[in-house]
Amino acid sequence: MAFAITQTCCNDATCVSVCPVNCIHPTPDEPDFGTTEMLYVDPATCIDCGACADACPVDAIFPVDLLTDSMKVYAGINADFFADRPPVAANPAPNFHRWGPPTFDREIPSGLEPADVAVVGTGPAGMYAVEDLLLHTNARVTLIDRLPVAGGLVRFGVAPDHPDTKRIGETFSRFHDHPRLKLKLGVEVGRHVTADELAERHDAVIYAVGASSARALGLSGEDLPGSLAATTVVAWYNGHPDVPAHAVDLSAERVVLIGTGNVALDVARILTADPDDLDGTTIAPHALERLRSSKVREVVLLARRGPEDTAYTSPELIALAQRETVPLVVDTEDPRTAAAIDAGTGKAALLKDLARETVDWTAPPADGPRRIVLRFHSAPVEITGDRQVRGLRVEGPSGPVEIAAGQVVRAVGYRGRPVPGLPFDDATGTIPNTAGRVEGRTGTYVVGWIKRGPSGGIGANRTCAKETVATLLADITSGEVPLRGRRSPIAALAARFRGR
Repeated sequence: MAFAITQTCCNDATCVSVCPVNCIHPTPDEPDFGTTEMLYVDPATCIDCGACADACPVDAIFPVDLLTDSMKVYAGINADFFADRPPVAANPAPNFHRWGPPTFDREIPSGLEPADVAVVGTGPAGMYAVEDLLLHTNARVTLIDRLPVAGGLVRFGVAPDHPDTKRIGETFSRFHDHPRLKLKLGVEVGRHVTADELAERHDAVIYAVGASSARALGLSGEDLPGSLAATTVVAWYNGHPDVPAHAVDLSAERVVLIGTGNVALDVARILTADPDDLDGTTIAPHALERLRSSKVREVVLLARRGPEDTAYTSPELIALAQRETVPLVVDTEDPRTAAAIDAGTGKAALLKDLARETVDWTAPPADGPRRIVLRFHSAPVEITGDRQVRGLRVEGPSGPVEIAAGQVVRAVGYRGRPVPGLPFDDATGTIPNTAGRVEGRTGTYVVGWIKRGPSGGIGANRTCAKETVATLLADITSGEVPLRGRRSPIAALAARFRGR
């Protein structure tokens, strides 16, 4: 019986490296790696050895015959990926694949002194860089984070009801006690130490500071009380120290979420969840307490485009649609919505079994259980209200429509922030770089979203970090980044004996 990869896949390809028969795709060297929603097991090739399940850092892989009712859909999702894909021949030799013969693409002189490298940021991007440095070089690493606790995006960006995804943090945290690593928390670049001071104290510095600010929409009324960014809501329910306990007001019956990415789905799911189901998770106590007294009865997910072009991934929507106590409804005021669903175009096919309704947006939510409404082809025009959000005016099939709502949450993407002392591209929200090398700053590098923009999930940072570390090592071995020549006591003693 074959195995199948399920919803919580992190795409970091750990499973690929241990598969003895090359049945997991796309692999890191295939063109669609990093662009598919998840990785997939070919049921025709899988030999049921379980190596992938043992290696998976987020417990996303299970035997098909042991999938729960809600997860059985993934047996078909995995198989469908290979339906039109040319078969890949498996090599019977364990762990040696046609897609990945052994390569030695890093030329490091055997006598090279250990480099002192600072890594700023303890999220996935920073930790993949740390892992590469500690496991594949003799570097000494100083790991820095501005917060008093480590974890970055895994700790403060993953929803508390996704414990399997958060589990990858355990993989990263094992490096915190590595003998060649020093962990310094509560240290902020630009406040406690400057970029120049870090550069003076280390041979190289890697910035993995992410993209922590929210993109603005530029709408009238965007600054009204009751209008807030999804980044604030996510940080609030995860207990981020920068966000106060009272940051999110749940007194409105209807909340409109602008955006249909996975973050928007996370926020909608948490706001409509039964608080008892969240008890015992990593949710912040203040958020759980406020959810118990929440008046929210309806959350609207608003999309500019049609249901075939949404930003959420299929696994996240499937999980949302399978909740028995929270109905997921499609607003079909715009006839293009129903037409796309009936045609089964792209992701629209996932909505075919959902209830449809033409919602009266001038009225408050109907009595009954909490629900989530998907509304498509509705670009936001204006957030209305005088001293408080009263509603959101959007495009409709026959002209503007005002959705009565007491709160609007903007879930339209993340954006990087400037690091004092480093160059910054305001248009892209990134630090200008070439393969991770910061322009105009010798010995300074970037990785993750601050390097490439807010794209890709947790696993995408592994290949990103590999590129940056490779660039750093190439600069050291070429002499572009000179080491300060510090020697360990043993090396110094050996040199003394050689000189006699």
